Formats: sequence, C-alpha cells, structure tokens
Amino acid sequence: MMAHGQFLLKVEGLTVSFDGFKAVDNLSFYVEPNECRVIIGPNGAGKTTVLDLICGRTKATDGSVKFKNHELLKMREDQIVHAGVGRKFQTPSVYEDLSVFENLEISFPKGHSVFGALSFRRTVDVTARIQEIAETIFLADLLAEKAAFLSHGQKQWLEIGMLLIQDPELLMLDEPVAGMSVAERKKTAELLNRIIQDRSVIVIEHDMGFVADIATRVNVLHQGKMLSEGSMAHVQADPKVIEVYLGH
Repeated sequence: MMAHGQFLLKVEGLTVSFDGFKAVDNLSFYVEPNECRVIIGPNGAGKTTVLDLICGRTKATDGSVKFKNHELLKMREDQIVHAGVGRKFQTPSVYEDLSVFENLEISFPKGHSVFGALSFRRTVDVTARIQEIAETIFLADLLAEKAAFLSHGQKQWLEIGMLLIQDPELLMLDEPVAGMSVAERKKTAELLNRIIQDRSVIVIEHDMGFVADIATRVNVLHQGKMLSEGSMAHVQADPKVIEVYLGH
C-alpha cells in the first residue's frame, strides 16, 4: 500500500442522500497513479452516482474527494475538468457531422483566455497530437471520415480520444464496451491498458470478461456501500459478492 500522499484520488466518507435515501453511503477508496479501477455491482448500486459526485455533476451530502490533494467537492464541473479529470458518459456524444479529425481538433484544449479560441490555428503541434491520439484509438486511417459513419465501437473510441487530447490525469468511463462487438471489446481492453501507462482510469462495467482484461483493482458496490475491494480474483471469490452479485 502506498502512503496516502501518493494517491491520485482519495475518496473518503462519500455520501449522497436523495430525499433521505442514501444512494452512496459512506464510501471510501483510493486510486493510485497508472491504475485501472473498475467499479462493479448490481443495477441501482450507486455506480454512476459515484462518477457524478467525483466530476461535480451531483453535489455530495458528506465526505471528501481529493484529486492530487485538491478538494473536488468545493469545485464546479468545469474547474474539475481543468484540474485534470475527464469523464465519458454512457452514450457517445461525438459531433456526427464533423470528421474524426475535426472532432479531435474541437476537443483540443485552447487555453482558457477569451481570445484563446479566436487566435487558435491549426498548428503543426495540434495536427501531430491529433495524429498521435488517432493512432492510440485505432482511427488513424479514418481521420477524414465523418463521425456519423463510424461503428458504435469506433464512436466510443473517438469519444475517449476527445478526452485523451485534453490530457486528463484521471479518466472516468461509464460502461465503455456496452453494445460493442467482441473484437471491439478486445481492442478497447488493449486501449485502456495503453492509456494507464501514463494516467489512471475509473471504469464502471458489467461485462466481467472485459473487467478481467483491464482491472488493476475492483470495487464491488451494493446499495451505495463498498461490499468488497481487491483484485478480480479476490472479489470473485468473496462470499458476500457471490451472494449479492454473481449469484443473480
């Protein structure tokens, strides 16, 4: 176990109540650099809510979320993004009528000055970075292709690329392989294993085969609480997990 100071993300006592119902209940976990943390659990366990709390979309009732020792719970969503936390939702939100290149270009961080966007030009640096990201997400040969013509899986990769180009240190993905073909799932596992060489990822997923391919550590959530935590082998063998989750 690393010393607490070295964690990229520290979630402690995180709680959110909706009308007295605790959707997330006193949850604590720690994410290290270069880690793929997968959160699994039955529907309604609070998995997506955890991501909503970390990225500022939902306000916590109690607890602390520290990213590189900055308290995220005091920040707005856009400030959290600027701090280095990227979030992908379940449905891909790419710009269908723009090309792959343009989707990546539009996501490139342009500085946060008022004139940033106006003075931004297609520089050699930007083009090189787009090329590099396109290689990573298996779309290098499709840069001129309209996003509308991509397969479902390719759209998911493009959206991951749109986050990667902003260079977040923590990337959060909600069910990234839902609806993908077997071949696309394999490539997505390859992609995530590549991504965590220089950043951390939190993934919510139902597909256990995919989880086994990517997870450094697994958290099992049940009714907003942490039921089990550890390696895939550890949580799969945990009697509590078998009872509430794998048994269904």
